[in-house]
Amino acid sequence: MKNHFEPGIAAPAGPAAPALWFAFHKAELLLAQSAGGVCLPHCRDLTELGLSSVRRIYLGTYAGSHCYVSELAHADALPDGHALQGLRAVLGGPDPALGNLAGRAFQIMEWDRNHQYCSRCGTPTEVRSDERSRVCPSCRYTTYPPVSPAIMILIVRGREILLARKKDWPQGRYSALAGFVEPGEELEDTVHRETREEVGLEINNLRYFGSQPWPFPHQLMIAFTADYAGGDITPDGIEIEEAAFFDVAKLPNLPAGISISRRMIDAVSAKLARGEKL
Repeated sequence: MKNHFEPGIAAPAGPAAPALWFAFHKAELLLAQSAGGVCLPHCRDLTELGLSSVRRIYLGTYAGSHCYVSELAHADALPDGHALQGLRAVLGGPDPALGNLAGRAFQIMEWDRNHQYCSRCGTPTEVRSDERSRVCPSCRYTTYPPVSPAIMILIVRGREILLARKKDWPQGRYSALAGFVEPGEELEDTVHRETREEVGLEINNLRYFGSQPWPFPHQLMIAFTADYAGGDITPDGIEIEEAAFFDVAKLPNLPAGISISRRMIDAVSAKLARGEKL
């Protein structure tokens, strides 16, 4: 498979072969200009480009090449033909698989940076060689890269969909409802709770749409559609400032296409416009 990623823990032994490098400075990724556009640095080590790293972590293989994520020590002098680009732009690039892998790399790097010491006893942690984790050699407490599940819900009423605007969003921009899963909560319970809390509505006929890893900072978005079952729209005034049902032929300003919310809105709107059932 051309763009297949195979995760790995242990870096390859023996002489280093040219590898793909996800080199970050803060939340920006180092990209190289090429005849075909932009691409990741492909070299044995970033020192070949005159760059130094605070840390580097082996990720696995992508399209036959070994992959590493690295946190750059500085970005004062980048090599010719290279530039830093925001992670959101990379996620929306021409290679979705590579964009998702960049998000994975960033999350692993951030987890490693933030868990150098044990949160229980303060002892420096050590990297385990058999799994993606760091363990405390003193109390044996083990940490793993965090994943925070969050639901997204698009409510359907006839050929209308419910969209909402958060208080800190620009005027006129709307999206589907969303919220984090609480400890011990099933996804279905979260969908119903968030819908009641944010807009005061009841729903039924819950349907799974899809999921998307979202590295801001370490979310997993799980998207659903549902049918309107009753209630009057009552924005909570805390997170949601405005909410309304919109006909699919007259939708407001929507989120960017890189998000699963936009993909869900587009897919559902197209079906409803054709008179199809979800």
